Amino acid sequence: MNTEIAKVTAYPINIPVDFTIAGARAQTGLSCVVVEIETVDGVVGHGFTAITEEEVVAEAVNAIAAPALKGLNALDRERIAEELYWLMTPRGQTGYASHAVSCIDLALWDILGKVANLPCWALLGGARREVPLYVTFGFGAFDRDQLGDVARHLKAEGTTRFKMVVGHHGLHKRIKGQDLRAILREDIERVRTVRDAIGEEGELYIDANCSLDPSSARWLAERIADCKIAFFEEPVRDNDPAQMAELRRTTGLRIAAGQNEGQLFRFQSLLDAGAVDVLQPNAVICGGLTAAAKVAALAETRNVTLANGGAFPYHNMHLHAGMAHGGLVEWHLVAVEMCKAIFTNLPEADGETLRVPDRPGLGFDLDLAAVKELAKRPLSGGTGKA
Repeated sequence: MNTEIAKVTAYPINIPVDFTIAGARAQTGLSCVVVEIETVDGVVGHGFTAITEEEVVAEAVNAIAAPALKGLNALDRERIAEELYWLMTPRGQTGYASHAVSCIDLALWDILGKVANLPCWALLGGARREVPLYVTFGFGAFDRDQLGDVARHLKAEGTTRFKMVVGHHGLHKRIKGQDLRAILREDIERVRTVRDAIGEEGELYIDANCSLDPSSARWLAERIADCKIAFFEEPVRDNDPAQMAELRRTTGLRIAAGQNEGQLFRFQSLLDAGAVDVLQPNAVICGGLTAAAKVAALAETRNVTLANGGAFPYHNMHLHAGMAHGGLVEWHLVAVEMCKAIFTNLPEADGETLRVPDRPGLGFDLDLAAVKELAKRPLSGGTGKA
């Protein structure tokens, strides 16, 4: 079989999401890039990245990466990863290039699985056939009452692990004239509302999406200490390792981070600083499954818990099912709806677990017609995060 790369195509799209749960409505649009790679003999793999400016990443793939990839063996993922490093991040840059590398790498893993007739999680090591989930539901668009209603609804369905947003775009809003401390005071009440709704036994995670300065993160953490937070995700701007290590030390909270990191040295710096209790590589951002597996190994050497942050469970499930050090996978309600718009044959959650598919490659299919139709729509000009 000739597995040389013949064609690489990236599609920038913005997917409108509109769904209702327990009377609360979420309306947003999420940007992403879908990459299709085809070999000379017609094996096709699909990759994916998100939480970025979709048109920038797609152009990087189509104009820069694609010409360099043609003629290379699609199965030589490690060689290709190194080629892409020197092509797109030769001085250790992070950012858009990591997104481009990620969607390419995922497409190559999809091809490998189809050639080997094995799912990606099995190729990664086959540690388990199902992964545990936590549910991200607490979006900034929901008011306090809606948060409580949705939390009670999920609890009634059997959910015991819940994640919500705090400090919603706090530093960005501050520069626009909003009162950051007022935002955090409301967050205190929102967190207490959710804690009351899920009861003492529910695990509650909070996520600031890198939107707070260290003193504000500490101020909030101290005032919700009695709410038994299971981890505080991305509490400070830039995932500053030293500041997160200090926050971890002074508050006693478990700190999680890594979902948007795009180079191995960034994960290493978090570990070296003692900044995290939970390391969160995201296969659609960190460099695909090739890089994510290396991050998992780094975490295992330090006995640091591994989890999926940054959503997109259908791609990240392979890492956590494949690697012995795998952990929780994020069932992000908006991202799940987003994926349903462009993928078919997706596995369904069973309570708080997701059974990984036995089909080759990523184990689900791309609706290319839906992707091409969405690609005709105006682009987002932003990430459109919920």
